[in-house]
Amino acid sequence: MKRVALHTLGCKLNFAETSTIGRQFVQRGYTPVRIDEHADVVVINTCSVTERADRECRQLVRRALRHSPDAFVIVAGCYAQLQPQEIALIPGVDLVLGTREKFDLMNYASGFRKKALPDIRVSPITEKQEFHIASSAGFAERTRAFLKIQDGCDYNCSFCTIPLARGESRSVPVQDLVSYARQTVDGGYKEIVLTGVNVGDYGKKIGTNLLSLLQQFVRVEGLERIRVSSIEPNLLTDELLDFWLSEPKLCKHFHIPLQSGADTILNNMRRRYVTSLYTNRVERIKRSAPLAGIGADVIVGFPGESDFLFDETQRFLTDLPISYLHVFSYSERPNTPAAEFGNAVEPRVRAERSEKLRILSMRKKRLFYESFHGRLMNVLFEENRGQGLCTGLTEEYVRVDVASTQELKNEILQVQITGVTGNGCTGEICAVDTPEMTEVVAA
Repeated sequence: MKRVALHTLGCKLNFAETSTIGRQFVQRGYTPVRIDEHADVVVINTCSVTERADRECRQLVRRALRHSPDAFVIVAGCYAQLQPQEIALIPGVDLVLGTREKFDLMNYASGFRKKALPDIRVSPITEKQEFHIASSAGFAERTRAFLKIQDGCDYNCSFCTIPLARGESRSVPVQDLVSYARQTVDGGYKEIVLTGVNVGDYGKKIGTNLLSLLQQFVRVEGLERIRVSSIEPNLLTDELLDFWLSEPKLCKHFHIPLQSGADTILNNMRRRYVTSLYTNRVERIKRSAPLAGIGADVIVGFPGESDFLFDETQRFLTDLPISYLHVFSYSERPNTPAAEFGNAVEPRVRAERSEKLRILSMRKKRLFYESFHGRLMNVLFEENRGQGLCTGLTEEYVRVDVASTQELKNEILQVQITGVTGNGCTGEICAVDTPEMTEVVAA
């Protein structure tokens, strides 16, 4: 039986799309394997948000060929869309596919026969882009299914390549996605994670919005949890927040990109909000749901970020009741306005500032985890880690480990939090009335 290694770089949206591509291989009799295992075909679905993602792609091609020197290597996605010729020069690459072409991979692969020169199939992003529904359900061995509800972006932030790689914002009707949700539940999944480039922009061009979609999703029988992967602060409206905070099926976990805590930098980034709006959204969430998990993306070292402006960001984040940070050092991306800005911050300074915010994030995470000590939380278990440990997630996105030798995967159980670790919490499964679960608790 032939084997395919699929590897995802970047976000949950990319993961959903890789899974959709993977199902095409499975339908043709391929067995999915890891990139460090021998494979007949290797598919790398790329990201190009940072220079690091580009560099990692090149390293992955070399790594895959060490294990599978004769494999047919396909590099697809955002990096491929933006730099196809650069990828084609990487030794061992056979096919380069853009963001549109990757969904028609089988039509471009020519039977996976290697050629003297790589084939490049990348159409201009200026052409009208289709929307391809993508989902991890039925492919990835996970208990949470990632469902793509939106693609592209109209925001044109000065540092970002995503509009260049994926085109304008687009969506599909609510009922199409509700149908996918029902299929996902029928496949045994209890949680769906809604993904996209700009999820809060869902439906803008087809006469609907994210609130309308969520109002329909909560009605899907058997769907116990709905998680939104990320949402811009200016799209987190009062009406949307009111519904989100009052609806039990909607996870009280909010990932809200910030990028900077200095309004001067936000303006230069061409973001569509100021820090006072961001603070308002976070405080409103915490008033209604004190235990809610709130994460933020932050870019440090953006052109013109002086010591004073970085300190402003650090003070802002220190005072803000958020749970964790995703910290990125700014990297110049070709064909973006920010790449032409003056007042570049030295790479050494960018690294130092990133480290300061990562330390702050660790402290905030610790305080967040400690706030759950002694509480009863519902945990969706994902896997057995071995050595008698099983792990899962609360709706607030806190990882919880419990001691159990039973198979708990895809069960939502009440757990009392008993301790805190560097990566989450530990706990004990509470007693339940059903006979079959009584045996699990006893174990």
